[in-house]
Amino acid sequence: MDILTLLLIAPPILLALTFHEYAHAYVADKYGDDTAKQRGRLTLNPLAHLDLIGTIMIFIVHFGWAKPVPVNPLRLRNPKKDMLWISAAGPLANMILALISGILLRLLSVAAGGPEGQSLTGLLIFMVFMSLQINLALAIFNVLPIAPLDGSKILFGLLPAKHENSVYFLERYGPFILIGLIVFGRLTGVSIIGGLIWPFVGFFSKIFAGI
Repeated sequence: MDILTLLLIAPPILLALTFHEYAHAYVADKYGDDTAKQRGRLTLNPLAHLDLIGTIMIFIVHFGWAKPVPVNPLRLRNPKKDMLWISAAGPLANMILALISGILLRLLSVAAGGPEGQSLTGLLIFMVFMSLQINLALAIFNVLPIAPLDGSKILFGLLPAKHENSVYFLERYGPFILIGLIVFGRLTGVSIIGGLIWPFVGFFSKIFAGI
């Protein structure tokens, strides 16, 4: 990855991670748990949310993470239902950013009259395109029902009580399953996670940006 590409994709990555974590903190605070607010996480300052190693890993292996937003279920009025919405807030924030990026990409493409190569307009189009892709990938990846991803908590909030033991199993072994899938993809070149994510990225890219 050359330095220009790095400079162009860094802002979309920082924006996507920041809004994702801020959304978790915001909704948690609205539902009665101000733990994240008290720890300085109810902010759009990227430095409050970024994990150094997780951020570096994004650029190196295209997989990384931010610091998880702390949530205390005991302070929520309806822990099961509220945790569902708190968990869904991050992916929803990324979908909103993806929609905005898609609309902006349409407008820029019309204004430019087509690809502009290395011109300023062309570089801006590339940055917005990456914002679209990054936010869609982050949103869809996080709704996979594998702990510790948001999808596991969303699933827990949707399942009847008699099926909750299945989620407890996923919470216990989910991180190992997730790491195993990532390592398998890196070693074999066959990404199971990518196979789940990218068709949806393509689908929503078509809807949001027409591409």
